[in-house]
Amino acid sequence: MRGSRAPVSPRSIPIEGLGRRTLRGWPDGVEYLVRAARVTDIDRLVALSDGSERIDHDHGSLGSADLMRQLVYLPQASIVVAESQRVVVGGAILALRPSVTAGGFVGTVDLLVVDPEHDADRITAALLEELLRSASNKGCTVVEAERPDEATLQNWRGIGFSEAAPRITRTVAAAGSAARHAT
Repeated sequence: MRGSRAPVSPRSIPIEGLGRRTLRGWPDGVEYLVRAARVTDIDRLVALSDGSERIDHDHGSLGSADLMRQLVYLPQASIVVAESQRVVVGGAILALRPSVTAGGFVGTVDLLVVDPEHDADRITAALLEELLRSASNKGCTVVEAERPDEATLQNWRGIGFSEAAPRITRTVAAAGSAARHAT
């Protein structure tokens, strides 16, 4: 599995448990660092989502930024961001829920946003890879997401997602499970 990851530069070698990676490959040398989100990243994520993630305030609900700030600290969620030159250019949220039928937790990709001025395919793949790693570490057996548009669906399929109408899903081996040790 280690050989399937994008190359990393010597100064950004992944530290176990932190999930930091620098992705290279653009001709002009643009690098993207994928890392766990901090509270200070949330306003940028909300701006990237272009307000599409608004939550109804009529019943005293939290706004999307306030909810995301709380999710940063909760073990039932993972928020990751991609940055370039210390600017957040993408982000994703994975929410966990227990499932008896799945035999563990199910992770749901609740949000995936990328700055349109950057390489959406590379950033999406890097964010999803980090969410899948996090899902495995948190005991998920399945990760699901809303079905993306046709142009994006091929990228998700390349990462191992398949259609399970009306969503797309990918099976993951929970860290420490027998399935993981069998490979």
